[in-house]
Amino acid sequence: MIAYKIPVSVLVVIHTADGQVLLLERADAPGFWQSVTGSQDAGETLEQTAIREVREETGLDAGKFALTPWGIENRYAIYERWRHRYAPGVTHNTEYVFGLQLPAPLPVVLAPREHLRCLWLPWAAAAERCFSPSNAAAIRLLPMRL
Repeated sequence: MIAYKIPVSVLVVIHTADGQVLLLERADAPGFWQSVTGSQDAGETLEQTAIREVREETGLDAGKFALTPWGIENRYAIYERWRHRYAPGVTHNTEYVFGLQLPAPLPVVLAPREHLRCLWLPWAAAAERCFSPSNAAAIRLLPMRL
């Protein structure tokens, strides 16, 4: 039996109080930069998904910092190149946005199968670098949340 992804995900904008944002370059799409993202596992709350994805993708323990749901829900078409990961007929995903504020840019441990590199950038530069419109839009809201 194939274990398909649930079409519900989190987007976690990892940032500092002075507006630095962590971006990760996708291993399966070099040149595509993003914040931490990931699909919900069965039985998880959205917060649990966010904590797990941050740990898996960066090695950081989100429970030690200020993880906040931003009350933003994005529904979008799943990119064709990734639709095979979902059950047949699933074409859209619902994404829930969180912020994770760190005291300073911290070193991260990347999951090599998921990401190639990481960068800490000022929020405006980070938003420009994102390939995902919903990710860029979330980062552009950061100044109002600091």
